Amino acid sequence: MNRRNCLKRLVYAGGSFLLPIPRCFPRAPLRVEGRQDLAHYVDVARESGLTSQTILQGHENKDFLLSTTGGGVALFDYDNDGWLDIFIVNGWGLGGFPKGQEPTNHLYHNNRDGTFTDATEKAGLVRHGWGQGVCVGDYDNDGWLDLFITYYGQNVLYHNNGDGTFTDMTREAGLLAPQNQWNSGAAFLDYDRNGHLDLFVSHYVGFQYGLTLYDSNPSLVGVQSPVLYGVAGLEGTRSTLYRNNGDGTFTDVSQAAGILKPETAYGFTPCVADYDNDGWPDIYVANDSTPSFLFLNNHDGTFRETGLLAGVAFDANGRTQAGMGVDAGDYDGDGQFDILKTNFSDETPALFHNDGNGFFTDVTFEAGLAGQTAAVKWGTGFLDFDNDGRPDILIATGPIYPPGTSSRHPMTNREGQRVLLYNLDNGRFEDISGRAGPGFLQSHCGRGAAFGDIFRTGQLDIVINNINDAPTLLRNQRPSPNNWLLVKLVGVETNRAAIGSRVVVEASGRRQMQEVRSGGSFCSQSDLRLHFGLGAAREARVEVRWLGGKTESLGRIPANRLLTVQQGKGIISQEAFGS
Repeated sequence: MNRRNCLKRLVYAGGSFLLPIPRCFPRAPLRVEGRQDLAHYVDVARESGLTSQTILQGHENKDFLLSTTGGGVALFDYDNDGWLDIFIVNGWGLGGFPKGQEPTNHLYHNNRDGTFTDATEKAGLVRHGWGQGVCVGDYDNDGWLDLFITYYGQNVLYHNNGDGTFTDMTREAGLLAPQNQWNSGAAFLDYDRNGHLDLFVSHYVGFQYGLTLYDSNPSLVGVQSPVLYGVAGLEGTRSTLYRNNGDGTFTDVSQAAGILKPETAYGFTPCVADYDNDGWPDIYVANDSTPSFLFLNNHDGTFRETGLLAGVAFDANGRTQAGMGVDAGDYDGDGQFDILKTNFSDETPALFHNDGNGFFTDVTFEAGLAGQTAAVKWGTGFLDFDNDGRPDILIATGPIYPPGTSSRHPMTNREGQRVLLYNLDNGRFEDISGRAGPGFLQSHCGRGAAFGDIFRTGQLDIVINNINDAPTLLRNQRPSPNNWLLVKLVGVETNRAAIGSRVVVEASGRRQMQEVRSGGSFCSQSDLRLHFGLGAAREARVEVRWLGGKTESLGRIPANRLLTVQQGKGIISQEAFGS
């Protein structure tokens, strides 16, 4: 944090000794030694059957803004067989497509043998249009995870029928907007803790700008093409909060809840977590080229936006960033959720350390993330890829203009390489991308990223949606010898998917916490089950803090198993598996 921002934070603190003292002076730089390969990730998408391409069709000599966004991906178990399935959000194009070859979303069913079958048509999920993002949640508490997909135009809510099929319930649920919007990220959350999942939706730029074509005359680049310099000057938007009425319908409560109070912005991805540890879900929104928002929950159905005061609206120098993706995790084990945000090229990602009491410090440079400026950064997440109990970081990158959308923007080899940052357990991260296997050396136009144990090996796998290309499925072929624990929560008084509930795990003197989360990354959805690395520990103490306030201590649990916990009943099943 620079001196100016330090003084600003002290002024905001108002001299109260109850508020945390910001870190005003950087730590001395640490020497990071080279390490042997810790992982060997290989892209196994093709042999696994993930072959469909996410299509964005452009214009040969003109640019348009909508060709740059989209690409959400979801990992969720839609048929409750215990294996993660994959949902890929597709795009569209300016021209027509041959009959029967129109781009569509894709649902891939996990065959439990390392392969997937395209179940899109069978599931009733074939749909064409400008798909953007996706999130999952059980909005009617029937025990089956439902899908919410954002579009340029109108969003879609798919109800899971429990028989492998889905039904479009958008109109019946009251989620058809009065006018078309450029929708982006979304997340289910129970903001009022009444046991029914509500829905938060971010919006990007004014709808009318999505398909506006800009002259590609090279002499006019930077003069007549606002696309090339971002969205500054275009009409901004405000987010939408829908309250679940408990009868399968939703009501727009954005105005009453205070979501419309901030100035318009260019919203991409919301990330829901209890950032101030008061037991109520809050909402952080990564905004492009405008200050990012932190909506803190007032416990009465309303929110207050505190991004500037909290220190997460700008970077350490008070500059806006082109925010894309976002995740929340406790990377240093202090019991507070920190914020990781991806930004545009020529900008660093942002790592905001949670200092407590609703205040954060930008520690991007201290943490060793300042060198990640070469590419546009999109999907991201904290993940413990080697199960050592320390959350690492993955960042998916890709050029702003996907290959094939225009002849003017060829993709270089470095623009779409993934980034893997290893947690050194001293507040710093080390870039080990070049030593993480061939899957990190390939170049694709990545967007959304999602994380989960797809093959039931005890290791985290990674799915990235690539524009005008097949998806990437990264599997670690050098699994860590460390132990792990996977926790699935089933709510009873809280919502059935237990979204917003927290699990605390203690093993080998290390304390970790995670919350069940809908949405995040870049307009994507990771596994709702919580994965904890345990290092060499053969058992762990587990505590569940259900959304709503009740806590259950489960005692010591053996490692290397999937633990299913039902509210009020404790452990209802344990399943051991691994590589």
